[in-house]
Amino acid sequence: MAPKRCCLDSCLLGLLLSALVGVSAGAELSFTLEPSDVIAVQEQPLMLHCQVDGIQPITILWRRNGGILLEDGSSGTFANGSLLIGRFQRSKADGSSDEGDYECVAQNHFGLVVSRKAKVQAATMAEFHVQPQSVLVEQGGVGRFQCQIHGLPEPLISWEKNGAPVDTEDERYTLLPTGVLQITGIRPEDSGIFRCVAENTAGVKRSAGASLTVSGSQSSVYKEPAILVGPENLTLTVHQTAILECVATGYPRPIVSWSRLDGRPIGVEGIQVLGTGNLMISDLRVQHSGVYVCAANKPGTRVRRTAQGRLVVQAPAEFVQSPQSISRPIGTTAIFTCLAQGEPMPQLTWLKNGQILEPGGHVKLRNNNSTLTIYGISQEDEAIYQCIAENSAGSTQASARLTVLWADGLPSSPHSVRATTVSPTAIQVSWKEPVQNTHDIIGYVLHIRKTGDPVEMEYQEAVSKNTLQQVVGDLQPSTSYTFYVKAYTSRGASKPSESAVESTLGEVPATPSLFIKVLNSTSVQATWEPSIKLGLHEGFKLYYRKVHATHFTGPLLLSRNVTSYNITQLDPSVVYEVKLLAFNHHGDGNSTVRFVSLREAIERSVLNTPCDCVKDEQSKTSTPGILIGIHIGVTCIIFCVLFLMFGYRGRLMMCKNMQDQLATPQAGRNPNRGGSGLLVLNGVSRREHEAACSAGKLNDTNELEQLFPGPSLRGQRDKADMTDHVPATSHDETQISTLPLDEFSMVEEPQFEDSPPGGDGCNRQNTTQDEG
Repeated sequence: MAPKRCCLDSCLLGLLLSALVGVSAGAELSFTLEPSDVIAVQEQPLMLHCQVDGIQPITILWRRNGGILLEDGSSGTFANGSLLIGRFQRSKADGSSDEGDYECVAQNHFGLVVSRKAKVQAATMAEFHVQPQSVLVEQGGVGRFQCQIHGLPEPLISWEKNGAPVDTEDERYTLLPTGVLQITGIRPEDSGIFRCVAENTAGVKRSAGASLTVSGSQSSVYKEPAILVGPENLTLTVHQTAILECVATGYPRPIVSWSRLDGRPIGVEGIQVLGTGNLMISDLRVQHSGVYVCAANKPGTRVRRTAQGRLVVQAPAEFVQSPQSISRPIGTTAIFTCLAQGEPMPQLTWLKNGQILEPGGHVKLRNNNSTLTIYGISQEDEAIYQCIAENSAGSTQASARLTVLWADGLPSSPHSVRATTVSPTAIQVSWKEPVQNTHDIIGYVLHIRKTGDPVEMEYQEAVSKNTLQQVVGDLQPSTSYTFYVKAYTSRGASKPSESAVESTLGEVPATPSLFIKVLNSTSVQATWEPSIKLGLHEGFKLYYRKVHATHFTGPLLLSRNVTSYNITQLDPSVVYEVKLLAFNHHGDGNSTVRFVSLREAIERSVLNTPCDCVKDEQSKTSTPGILIGIHIGVTCIIFCVLFLMFGYRGRLMMCKNMQDQLATPQAGRNPNRGGSGLLVLNGVSRREHEAACSAGKLNDTNELEQLFPGPSLRGQRDKADMTDHVPATSHDETQISTLPLDEFSMVEEPQFEDSPPGGDGCNRQNTTQDEG
């Protein structure tokens, strides 16, 4: 809803701005020269420069440490804006000092601007906190002296030997600006007393003397390379010079090399080697920051020693995008953007007419103070706004002016604004047209926001000029809203009307979500989730009953922070109905109903009934044995049944095959052919074989009857006894072979002319089939 309304408002305002083209922003007030940091000399005059461009009259004054600097006999401001301090004093009789942060302040009828801060410090020279120390060096070795002293400006260090300046033309002597003297390839004539001399505008100081003693002659004994002094950690500003010291010893003389720990090349521009291994980087840049490694290498080998130091290069703040002066009609929004860079990252501060701008109300700062937004601008917002970017390396400022456009003949503010609640989601706002200049009104804009919300959360609705009321919908129930109205003409907008505050009606809470979980056979858990969709609610009401019951049990009143409740002592044999609703002072909301059955819990309880594990040790050990014995017995029974069934089937197949072989020769015999023939089966006659078949059938029937007694088997056995003519002794006297058929030997005797007498049992049956 809000984006659509803003679009309508923007369209209306676009028409209004078209009539304002050509109105200039007016002349700006800006600095053409700002004061710089300076180190002043005690009792000497000091000049700070400041020049401003803008429409006259322009008033210039100075501030020190945030306070107005009053002119007296010792200081004054020139017509061009420069400040002169006749006799700079670090400490005055009244306890004040001329040291501090100075700002140039310029003002005209458009506004006020403040220059960058200029730090003024007194030139000083402290005592040496590091004095040179006497050393004893072998001939051909390396001698090193160092002294350090604090001072402003940074003192220049020089060295004296035996009261005279050292010979800087000698390449063996290296003087570093950090207060270090290096002497390589020591000779006997280098012996003497050395002292350093520090000098700046505050004066000159000499350190204590230190002796250099040369011992013995140059040694040719091999010595491992070693680094006596490695690079120190340095923090400098761009365009300064960095010197990284590295002093190495050893025999033969080690080779000193430099590299970066991150592997990036050091480069050649502005790079110079001082002495035998010191690295000097001139005109520092931010990209020179890093860890530098000094390595002392033994010539011709890979033997090396290393030391490292970190170089941090800072850069003062500078603007990537400066704020631009703008002109805006009254009631609209003004936005200034300020982007700065530096190392470390600058902090941004905004000033309005020289005073720190505190965000709040219709003024907002975002994106780490890089964006200044002023909503619903008025005449009081017309001013010069400055963006101050500052870090440890320096500060800078940029200014821009906001011009609030106000045309003559604009209508006065709408009045008698009233807001009336219509429903929980709608409020009607009415007003009366302005008293003055109403003939040019082209419409109204109704501004809407929740009471207490920031101004940037406001949205608008454009309203026809013939309409003096508007129903605002899609509002939140039980919520307070603030409304005001502006009248627009082609030349601009009126001032905003007085605000009207009204709250929407309340409504009952929305329907809550409900979940039921069965805990056991007699209890369930009702769970619901808190949600902003519920709206304002004071608590919950929970009901439950049997499905066929007439009345609910409840309500159970639960506070708004409760999200679950256990219902116990239920009947496991019936289905229950559970109902939940939220309530507030407007009444009860709609309920959520769930049905639940506890029967599944009972079934799970039976299936999951635990065993009685309270047994004696004998029961625990005997139970597995009994189970194993039962399994073994059942397996044996099954195996025996299968064995008998397949054995019986094998005998029947063998009997049938042998009878087929005995009957086959009779089919095509010549009846006139003489002789007799006999087919012998492993020495058993045909009649004996038939008797064995019958006996085998009887025997198998007996075995099956013993395993599976029943009337069918018994009847088959009786029938076999009636039809079997083979003597009982035949079974005892004859043993039937159980070998496979391919192991039997078949011997053919001379055949007889007539067919042998038919046998009983299985042989008779086969013969009858062959004859047929």
